[in-house]
Amino acid sequence: MRVALAEDGALFREGLLMLLQATGHEIVGATADGDSLLDLLATEPCDVAILDIRMPPEPDGGLITAERLRAKYPDMGLLFLSHYAESHYLMRILNIGTDAIGYRLKEKVGSVEVLSDTLDRIRDGEIVIEPSLAKRLVERPRGEKKGLVASLSERETDVLKLMAEGRSNNGIAGQLFVTPKAVEKHIANIFGKLGLHADTSENHRRVLAVLAFLRSQRDDD
Repeated sequence: MRVALAEDGALFREGLLMLLQATGHEIVGATADGDSLLDLLATEPCDVAILDIRMPPEPDGGLITAERLRAKYPDMGLLFLSHYAESHYLMRILNIGTDAIGYRLKEKVGSVEVLSDTLDRIRDGEIVIEPSLAKRLVERPRGEKKGLVASLSERETDVLKLMAEGRSNNGIAGQLFVTPKAVEKHIANIFGKLGLHADTSENHRRVLAVLAFLRSQRDDD
């Protein structure tokens, strides 16, 4: 795929360019700030733009740049990178979109395999969230559940929390001491109650279910 990069840290930028080259993707350009990336993409189309969250022109320039990119190029994938897993960053990212978007820690994308998998999933329209952040947010003590999430049973909420950790159906079954068949039924109920029907992949619906849970409690941050 065609990939563009905006990262103000020269050392990390060069390292990421080497990884991207190793994955075989075409690099359309690399800049040190969001404004330069916007200028670049005005003439060089790309499939996925990789943005450092904290870069010029603002402290959170990556998010501001991404808002402008999503408005101008709605089909372009966006991958946010940061040294920090912050819930307020995730919530702002969710406001930008829930399709073809990702938020990963810089230290976790330091291999060809992880970076390739992340980019492929974003290109395919999925959401990719740093697993440790999703797990921490779901497990944090919160107030009352809101919206559709409030309709989930206690056991369905338990299943959803384990989904946020990235556990498979068998892994969830082992944690809850139930059969994989029972887990499948709970997940189907979760999808149904949250309105996540079978027009998207199961993996995508699993992520969307977790995001619905996070969104339902965002006002408690």
